[in-house]
Amino acid sequence: MIQCQNLVKIYKIDDDIEVMALQGLDLEVEKGELMGIIGNSGSGKSTLLNMLGGLDRPTAGKLLVDGKDLLRLSDRELVKYKLETVGFVWQNNARNLIPYLTAVENVELPMLLKGKYKRDRAKELLEMVGMGHRFNSKLNMLSGGEQQRVAIAISLANNPSLLLADEPTGSVDTKTADIILDVFRQLNRELGVTIVIVTHDTQLTRKMDRVVAIRDGKTSSEILRRSYYTEYQEEQLEDAEREEDTHVELAVLDSAGRIQVPRDYLDAIGVMDSNKLRVELEEGKIVLINPNGTKITV
Repeated sequence: MIQCQNLVKIYKIDDDIEVMALQGLDLEVEKGELMGIIGNSGSGKSTLLNMLGGLDRPTAGKLLVDGKDLLRLSDRELVKYKLETVGFVWQNNARNLIPYLTAVENVELPMLLKGKYKRDRAKELLEMVGMGHRFNSKLNMLSGGEQQRVAIAISLANNPSLLLADEPTGSVDTKTADIILDVFRQLNRELGVTIVIVTHDTQLTRKMDRVVAIRDGKTSSEILRRSYYTEYQEEQLEDAEREEDTHVELAVLDSAGRIQVPRDYLDAIGVMDSNKLRVELEEGKIVLINPNGTKITV
C-alpha cells in the first residue's frame, strides 16, 4: 500500500535557512495493515503523514501509495487522490467537523464534494463507529470522543483504501482513547482498509501489530507483536504485564546501510561530545568502540 524510499523533505524557513524534516526515510506498509508511528516532537512523523495524505509534496526520494507516485501527480490528480484514495483524521476536531452541520451532514459533505450524495451510506458509517444514535447532533452536543468517532466516519465517506490519523486520541482521556482505537481496529478488520496512526500514547501502541519509530527524520526501529490483538483481547485478564513480553523491537537498516543507534546506548559507552566511533568486526559481530576504548557489540 505504501512504499517510501530515501524520502527527503526540506522546508525553507528563510532565504538562507532550511530545515530537513525527513532525511532519507525508508518505510513499507502492507495492504490491510494497522500500523502505528511514534517519535519525539520534531522527529518527522507528522511531516510523513502530511505527505502520505497529499497535503505536502516530498523534496526528493520515492513515495508510492496504492500504486500512485505522489511525486509525479499533477495538482488535479492530487485533488482526486485526496478525495478518493485517502481519508484523514486530525487531533483537533475543529479541522474534522463543521460545527453548524449535524453529524450525518458532516459525513455527507465529502460525498457531495465528489458528486455522490448517499444519506443511507452516511448513516451506515455513523452506525459502524457507534454513533447511530447521534445522526442529528451538532458539534456542541457531542463529547470529545463522540466528535472523534464522527470524524472517523467522515474520513471513510468516499471508501478510501488508506486511512491516516494524526494523534486521534490526543485530546481525550485514556478510556475514551481506548474506545477510539477499538473503532479503528474494527474498521480495519471489517473493511480491510489500511490504517496508519501517529501517536505518542505508548498504551495504544500495545494494541497494534506493528509500530514504527522515527528518529531525526529516519526510520530507526520497529516493534513487531508476537501475539496479535485478538489474542490480546482474549488474554487481557492475565494482566498487561504479559503484553510487555510479547514483542520484539528491531533496528532498521536503510538502503544506504545506515542504522540509528539509540542515544542511551551511545551514552553508555561515553559518546557524549563526539560524533566519531571506531567500527570493527569481531567473530561475526559488529562492534562500536569509543575512541577511549569503551565498546558495545552490535
